[in-house]
Amino acid sequence: MASSSVSSGSGSGSGPKSVWGSLKSGYEAGVPLYLKVIDAYILAVFMTGIVQFAYCMVVGTFPFNAFLAGFISTVGTFVLTVSLRMQVNPQNLADPANSWQSLTLGRVVADWLFANLVLHMTVLNFIG
Repeated sequence: MASSSVSSGSGSGSGPKSVWGSLKSGYEAGVPLYLKVIDAYILAVFMTGIVQFAYCMVVGTFPFNAFLAGFISTVGTFVLTVSLRMQVNPQNLADPANSWQSLTLGRVVADWLFANLVLHMTVLNFIG
C-alpha cells in the first residue's frame, strides 16, 4: 500500500524541471510585455545591489559614503520600481477597492520619475 503512493508521486512529473517549466510558461503567457520590462529592470537593480554589497565585503568600505550612497540608490530604485509595477499591474487595477484606479499611466510614470529624481539628488548630495 505504501509503495503505490510513492510510485504515483514519482511518475506525475512534479519535479523541479516541470515546476520551473509551468512557472515560466504561466509567466510568459499571463504577464504583459511592459511588466516583463519592469521585472527585468527590477532584476538588474537587485543584481547591482548584490554586486555592490559583495564588493564592499571583499574590498572594504574605505569611502563609506560612496558605498552607502550607491547602495541606498539601488535599494531606493528597487522599492520605487516595485511600487511602479504594483500601480500598473492590470490585476491590481481590477480590484474595485484599489485607490490606484483613478491614476493614469502617464501620472504614475511621472510620479516614478520625480521620485527617482529626488532620490538620486539626495544620493548625489550624500556622496559629498
